[in-house]
Amino acid sequence: MAPNYLLTWSLVIPVKLLVQAKSRLMGLADADRAALALAMAADTVAATVACSAVRAVVVVSDDAVVGAELAALGAHIIADQPGDGLNSALTFGAAHAAARWPAGGLAALTADLPALAAAELAAALEAASAVTHGFVADAAGTGTTLYTVGPGAPFRPRFGPGSREQHRRTGAVELDVPMLSGLRQDVDTLADLHSAAAIGLGPRTARLLARSA
Repeated sequence: MAPNYLLTWSLVIPVKLLVQAKSRLMGLADADRAALALAMAADTVAATVACSAVRAVVVVSDDAVVGAELAALGAHIIADQPGDGLNSALTFGAAHAAARWPAGGLAALTADLPALAAAELAAALEAASAVTHGFVADAAGTGTTLYTVGPGAPFRPRFGPGSREQHRRTGAVELDVPMLSGLRQDVDTLADLHSAAAIGLGPRTARLLARSA
């Protein structure tokens, strides 16, 4: 498949109910974890909306606060009707995007990338235009932050434990993204958050951490 530099993308981003979000961020109160999850999701969505290669951002979430915040940034919000876990939510969101914007590529992105920059996402999606299925591994080297599917190809996300290997086994091509990219640095722990801060946090996450310092 030859590179298609004019290909545009619909991105699907799942966001949990805030009361359930980021339970592995030990040492933070529930309210602080919820606020941090919302700030990171907002910074992630803001970067995707600003990305020149992205035509639409679909957020799958049942949280009204998430919906209001991210809709104001330009995302399309849909409820998680399957209610059957992350990959089902992503597949549902991708079907919605494909029906509404039938041309172009489909991609799934995690909502916890507070250091994501629009330009690095654009570069990864340009690389993804050259393959049928692609993915970006997380900074830890075992997970996935971005999964991409070219026009007309089946959407088969394999997020979860060991997703890097799971995506490889389905034939997805690992995209070449710098190791210190915000696109790789998802946040599950406080150590991850510090690593994201070293790259450069988005404004909402940065403000939240500055207030709590």
